[in-house]
Amino acid sequence: MNKNNNEPKYTVSYSLKGKDFLEGGKASSKIKSRLKDLGISPEIIRRVAIIAFEAEMNVIIHAYHGTIKAEIDPEKIAIETVDKGPGIEDVEKAMEEGYTTAGPEVLEMGFGAGMGLPNIKRYSDEVDVTSQVNEGTRLYATVYFN
Repeated sequence: MNKNNNEPKYTVSYSLKGKDFLEGGKASSKIKSRLKDLGISPEIIRRVAIIAFEAEMNVIIHAYHGTIKAEIDPEKIAIETVDKGPGIEDVEKAMEEGYTTAGPEVLEMGFGAGMGLPNIKRYSDEVDVTSQVNEGTRLYATVYFN
């Protein structure tokens, strides 16, 4: 990818539906493919794939519906999810490994172990989560290419 700041951004966006586990992972796979097409390094792609998958699954597991968007420019990629759902009562607590509000049916499928937000935080250069109970959650994670 050219480092010229005048180069246009690539933006991809996907709709997500709560509890649609059959579609889970498809949006993050498409984002990963886009990065490969752009010649981004495998290490960055691995980090972004983890962030995008965890963010996507958080919407599917916890929200009614939402979107995941990736904005790619020569210096970075930003992943944003916005959802409508129950929101997060305590964002700081939700960032702790092992903290989960997932129900038993989600845990039985092997999801909801409380590693989504901690993994997003670990692999992002910057992360911001805002949430309003009974409204929804917005997550914004950035990974710089250098």
